[in-house]
Formats: sequence, C-alpha cells, structure tokens
Amino acid sequence: MKVLIVGGSGFLGAELVRQATADGHATAATYATRPGSLPGTAWHALDLRDPDRLDAVVAETDPGVIINTTSGDADWEVTAEGPARLALAAAKHGCRLVHVSSDAVFSGTRGGPYDETCRPDPITPYGAAKAAAETSVRYLAPDAVVARTSLIIGGIESAHVRVVHDLAAGRREGALFTDDIRCPVHVADLAAALLELAATDAHGVHHLAGADAVTRHELGLLIAQRDGLDPTRLARGLRADTALPGALEVRLDSRATQRKLRTTLRGAHDFLAAST
Repeated sequence: MKVLIVGGSGFLGAELVRQATADGHATAATYATRPGSLPGTAWHALDLRDPDRLDAVVAETDPGVIINTTSGDADWEVTAEGPARLALAAAKHGCRLVHVSSDAVFSGTRGGPYDETCRPDPITPYGAAKAAAETSVRYLAPDAVVARTSLIIGGIESAHVRVVHDLAAGRREGALFTDDIRCPVHVADLAAALLELAATDAHGVHHLAGADAVTRHELGLLIAQRDGLDPTRLARGLRADTALPGALEVRLDSRATQRKLRTTLRGAHDFLAAST
C-alpha cells in the first residue's frame, strides 16, 4: 500500500509514519515547518491553504491512500477548508482518503455516549471547523473514512501528558477538571486502527476512542502513576467554574467500529498502567 500521511511530523502523524514504514508500506509524509526524522519516508512541505501545492504533492507521491492528521486549531482556512481541498485532490487523483476528526464536534449536552449516528452540534470555533471539514470530506469524497477520536495519549510528546508533567513540576499553574470527561486513546492504538481502516473498503464515520471514560483529573492521576510523578501536585477544578469554552462530557462510543477491527482500542486504565 502506498500511503501519504498529511501532517506526518505531528504527534499522531509521526506514529503513523513509524507504523506504516515498519509494516512495509511505501510511505510519504508532509510537514508544515520541518520534516520528521524517521528514515524510509519521502518528506514534502505542504500548506493546506495552497491548493496548487497540494495537488502537486498528491500527483508526485501517487498514493493509494491519504491519511489526514492535520489540524490548525480554530484557523478556519486550515482546519475547515484544508480537508475540503484535500478531498478534492483525492477524488481527482483516485486516492482513498482517511480524515481524522475530533470529539470536539459534539456539545456534550446529550447526557450519554455519542455513537456514529449522532449529528455534530459543536459549541467552539474549533469544533465548528472540524464539523465543517467532516461535511466537506463526506460530500466531496463519499468513499472516505471520517475517523473521530478523543484525547491522544502517549509519551511526553503528547500535549496532554506534557500538561501533567508541567503541573507536577510547578512549571505551570492550573487545575485538572473533574467535570470534563473524555475517552482517551493511545497514539499507537489509534495509528494502527487508522492504517487498518485505510486497507479496507470502509467508509463513512467511525469512532476511534479508548474504552474508558475518565475525567481530566483522573487521566492526570493515571499519567502521574505511570511516570512516577507526585499526584498531590495535580490540583482539582471544575471547568463549569471557569470561562473556558468547550463541552463537559463527551463519551465517544467506539463499539461499532471496534467490532470491525483487529486492533484493540484500549482504555486509559489499561494503557496507562504503571507496569506498561
């Protein structure tokens, strides 16, 4: 399989590059500022706001599948419009597309788990941009996979892990919320599941989140236990008491997708066990 990983120098993208090359796939990847360092990969500079450059990269790499891991946060031109340009290029060149989306497309007001049939109702600019990207991808590339995920966890390269380390070391102030619930996924599990879906004829929306729903504070304690940090340095707080935007409780139900996969999407209590 010839794979083009868009955003290959990012946290998830780098793990996808590592697994794709290890599995023997002909792998190309894109970067925004600097290429990754893994050998066996052809690196290409790419700005998703540049449709001509995007078309040239897809034409040059000639992939069978494109996996898009990029995000420009709330930058509409990158996060919402970029995937639409990518979907157009994939359709033009006959490539399969796997687009990584986010649980931020949901408001958290449902009062229960969100499965693949639930319609997006974002309440933040980032969530709105991700929801718009999903709509564009599904319309312009009907055979594409839209893979929604949650907090992506791994080593210190993970932004969520760095926050816990910084809080425990006193390098930053703040609290971890006890009313903010997500279903974290390990980066290796997510990358393996994305590559597995890419190799099938699956299409439409798939949820790829971990099996456990935990609060941000519970997640922090699990990270602290794994990494030997002082858990007493992790203050508790309530998102509801702050002005920070975002949903409180978004539990992605990934059971329907999990039944189709060989890859196990472990829960945080499993992949953050101190012995692993």
